[in-house]
Amino acid sequence: MAKLTYRFRDPALAQLALTHRSAGRPNNERLEFLGDALLGVVVAELLYEAHPNASEGELSRLRAQLVNGQALAQIARELELGDELKLGSGELKSGGYRRDSILADAFEAMVAAIYLDSDFTQCREAVRGLFAERIAAIPRSSKDAKTRLQEWLQARGWPLPQYELTDSYGEDHAKTFDVSCTIAEPMPYSAEGRGGSRRAAEQDAAEAVLRQLQETRP
Repeated sequence: MAKLTYRFRDPALAQLALTHRSAGRPNNERLEFLGDALLGVVVAELLYEAHPNASEGELSRLRAQLVNGQALAQIARELELGDELKLGSGELKSGGYRRDSILADAFEAMVAAIYLDSDFTQCREAVRGLFAERIAAIPRSSKDAKTRLQEWLQARGWPLPQYELTDSYGEDHAKTFDVSCTIAEPMPYSAEGRGGSRRAAEQDAAEAVLRQLQETRP
């Protein structure tokens, strides 16, 4: 946590936030649930302030670009959270400290740990500090990932992507969905997405496919 500016009064909370379920119990799953909710509130507030004339749908699309597996994992990397993750032997051997889903979960858990260690005001300030520049850099007219992927493929005459629900788990009030997004052209490629709804998971997966396409075929 070398790059995390917040300093914990209770270091055990920070350690718990960095403990993946593969390492046993206690782990960061409950913190992840709370952190997801806190992130949603603070990022929604930032977007509401930054785009006073945006519609509800537009604000939702912008939030989906900021609060998804890949985006949160990138913040976790910037904070160097992966270096301090506590993983089980299997995840450690398979490089779990580099996996987007594990990094994103750890970041959400860390947000909750800050909240529990202090209060909502300090947690809000920490999250706003991490997202303010990202929000300023997003064009207001940005379309969601599924729409952008569909338009990218259609413009080149290629088949539309296929989405498949691969897993769902958790309590009914806090379910998590895993979805795969697969394209046949310009090359066979599939990516996994995760979210608190099937739609959010599809957006997450589409974003990953788009990123791959843009890296290989700008």
